[in-house]
Order: sequence, then structure tokens, then C-alpha cells
Amino acid sequence: MSRASLDKDPHEVAAMFDGVAPGYDRANSFMTFGFDRRWRVTTAKVLDARRGEKVLDLAAGTAVSTTEYARNGAWCLAADFSLGMLRAGLHRKVPMVAADALHLPFADESFDAATISLGIRNFVDTKAALVEIARVVRPGGRLVICEVSTPTFPPIRFVYRRFILRTMAWIGRRASSNPEAYGYLAESMLTWPAQRELAEIIAAAGWGEVEWLNLTFGVVAIHRATKPAEQAAPVD
Repeated sequence: MSRASLDKDPHEVAAMFDGVAPGYDRANSFMTFGFDRRWRVTTAKVLDARRGEKVLDLAAGTAVSTTEYARNGAWCLAADFSLGMLRAGLHRKVPMVAADALHLPFADESFDAATISLGIRNFVDTKAALVEIARVVRPGGRLVICEVSTPTFPPIRFVYRRFILRTMAWIGRRASSNPEAYGYLAESMLTWPAQRELAEIIAAAGWGEVEWLNLTFGVVAIHRATKPAEQAAPVD
């Protein structure tokens, strides 16, 4: 069994997710105490994908999120660089493609919106990925990211970091086909930027109108942004 390091080498991350793929959805629900379903529903509402739109669901894993986003008739594409995760979701009736977030195999301005759910923290270069995603989204198009974040209330933040994360990792190890992977997942949660820091990274990548919504006391946050009609150059 393999686990990735916090260097987030793409080959290590892909291999790790290949290893957890068979039981990933079950382990994710156990690890989040069932909140993952609520977070997906809220993310779908923020995304507001409509019939006639093309949506890129990046780091889609088994496409459980893609299915949620397609409920109103939008054409939603599940993209992930873990072939194991995509294979585990083949029973879901949505289009799928293997893709690296830093080198997307799509033409410029191919999508009306792009979304990432609980996956952006696994990218080796967050800003570079956001720049690449902006390339394939049309001007005026939307970006919606649902990712773990930092609880805003200090007592909850303390309990979350000291106890809840450990409990989540413990549950994940026992529900997963690759227990070692959940050590990485817990560590990646602790080192991930807080809400404002991520918003600044999104803006620096050329996205505009960046805002966020805290869910579950800030344990998770949804960031939303728009690609300007004339995209500014990314900030170094």
C-alpha cells in the first residue's frame, strides 16, 4: 500500500488514490460523519449548473460529485488523474476523462464552469492549476471549489485540530482499502491554507469576484469566483 508525501508528487498522489479507490466513497462518508453529502448538495447549489452548460468537475474521483452537479441537465465531465478512481465510478452515467489539472487536454474557453470538490489540496501547484483551469473556462465563467478549511471559532478550531481530525483519520484507516493513505489526508488538511489565503491564491491566478462560504463552522469552505471578460495576468 502507498501514501503520498506532502510534496504531492503527482505520481505518488495518483498511486495513492488508485489504492483507496475501491472503498473511497464509503470511507469518505464514514470519515466526514456523513457531512460529505450535505457539502456536495450545497456546492451544487452554489455552482448552479443549468441545462445547456458545460461543466468541468476536476479531481472528480468516482464522479459522485459530477452526478450531483448534472441533476439539472447540465453536461458535466468528470476528470481525474487517478485511473483507479475513475474506474471505481464507471457505474455512474456521466462522461469521464483522465486529466492532469496542470495540463488539461481541452481547448481554450471550452467550459462554462469548473469545480473541484475536496481535491485541490492534492495538487502539486495550486496556483498553476487555477491558471490552467481559467484557460479552459470562458470569460464570465464560474469557478467553485469546495475544500477543507479552518474553523473560525477558536474553541471549535482547537477541538477540530486536536481531536476530530485524528478521529476522522482513524475511521478512514479502518474503512479504507489503503489505510496508510489516511495519514497523508489528515496531514494535508492541517497544512492547507485558511479561507482568506486560498481566496488570495485564486485571485492571484487571475480570477475575479472571489468570495467564500463557510460550512460546518468553517471545517469546509466553498470558494466561488468568476473569470473576468478580460482576464488579468496572474500575479507572480
